[in-house]
Amino acid sequence: MLLPAAERILLTLWVGAMWVAGFIVAPLLFSELDERALAGSLAGSLFSVTSYLGLLCGGVLLVLNGVAFRALNWRAVVIVCMLLLVIAGQFGITPRIVELRAAGLTETARFAWLHSVASVLFIMTSALGLALVAAGVGDRR
Repeated sequence: MLLPAAERILLTLWVGAMWVAGFIVAPLLFSELDERALAGSLAGSLFSVTSYLGLLCGGVLLVLNGVAFRALNWRAVVIVCMLLLVIAGQFGITPRIVELRAAGLTETARFAWLHSVASVLFIMTSALGLALVAAGVGDRR
């Protein structure tokens, strides 16, 4: 009883944070703030916090899944994929975006390409999370 509740809470926290940050707050920042650089900086900070929250929640979810099922299952595979996408975005793509922003190169093709890759990774992670939420907590019999 406690394990499924913990899984639902962690999954709701992680996926909810991604959807609110990526599909509500970030677009709102760009539509409401006149300074795009400030909007981008705030959105970047928001995505970074969301990534670290995801790493924490995803790691705990993976452990709870292992305790509950004691075998590889599709939920564990999805969580691992989500974690790998977050790691690729946060530690592979984001540092390069930050470097280009610091150098004032936000209008370059490289910046646009990296931003697009980061967006695709984020959308994939969000969609996988939504699939987990829609599927609910697994049967432990």
